[in-house]
Amino acid sequence: MFHFTALVTCLAILFYFLTSVQVAKARATFGIKAPAISGNPDFERVFRVQMNTLEWLPIFLPSLWLFAIYISDAIAAALGLVWIAGRILYMTGYSRAANKRGPGFGIQAGAAILLWSGAIGAIAWRLIHA
Repeated sequence: MFHFTALVTCLAILFYFLTSVQVAKARATFGIKAPAISGNPDFERVFRVQMNTLEWLPIFLPSLWLFAIYISDAIAAALGLVWIAGRILYMTGYSRAANKRGPGFGIQAGAAILLWSGAIGAIAWRLIHA
């Protein structure tokens, strides 16, 4: 059973849901009517946080689960929490100014790279040594 990884998956989905709520609030605050996605830089930054999170989920989630399956549930979950923390830092920085998104992006990218490289390494190891 992969309880820790499952919990982190739920937290990541919750975070993505919250970014969707932030976009809805920003639409109302800045008067951006759907389907428009531009017109106010403050709205556009909130929207990009949601879209960038969506762009990273297909990288993060499979890597998280493959790492959990092939290496460790607990370590995968810990790295998943680092990814979420990085996304939160990315969101708070980017919401203030575009040039403040870098540290959060780096943290979440690093966590995703560790998950992916760990998973691919463990899979390759098992294939070679099976």
